Amino acid sequence: MAILKKKLDAGQYNLKDQVVAINRVTKVVKGGKNMSFAALVVVGDPGAGVVGYGSGKAKEVPQAIRKGIEAAKKNLFRINLTETTIPHQVLGRYGSGHVLLKPAPEGTGVIVIRVLAGGALSGSEERHAIASPPPEPIGSAMNYNADIARARRLMPLVTEGFAANLTEAATRFAITEPSVSTILVGIATPQQFEDALAAVLKGPLPPAALERLTSLRQGFAGEPR
Repeated sequence: MAILKKKLDAGQYNLKDQVVAINRVTKVVKGGKNMSFAALVVVGDPGAGVVGYGSGKAKEVPQAIRKGIEAAKKNLFRINLTETTIPHQVLGRYGSGHVLLKPAPEGTGVIVIRVLAGGALSGSEERHAIASPPPEPIGSAMNYNADIARARRLMPLVTEGFAANLTEAATRFAITEPSVSTILVGIATPQQFEDALAAVLKGPLPPAALERLTSLRQGFAGEPR
């Protein structure tokens, strides 16, 4: 028996959008290759317990994101909440992957883990004598040295005066979202911890820095993760 669900009207909610991933797509055709970008976007209204996801494809990144947002708004569904959290534990499976969702105690916000990716996002190869070895990549993920090289491509945030160093930039970016209550830094040296602590005291990155970061991240589109 088919189950019909009422379609939610996006205009009734205060939706916020978040770009999850941007990938470069190349299609081989007669006479050459056509390159475009695919954007995966999530939208939601936390207060109403409404969320949606969608993807968009276009020859330019902004247009792909816009199409993704439009698709997500057409795919809204409601999440059952008990006050501000889910009512019970949920285990989701997709292929070989597992996602565990657990109800959060009152006062718990979003917990951001490995803010510095084990030291890689500092852009430095330095590791303390008692630090664990550089972590091995998971699956097809990039290795530690490749992560460091990618982090160094964010140096304009430092040279243009948005942050004193990459550690500060990564830490202040992590606390930009108001729902974040806890960050786990993931350091390679004691100095990185000191820099991260000082960064928290400065507060979130300003809007101009976030715009610059967005433009830098667009350069990573289509690269291996």
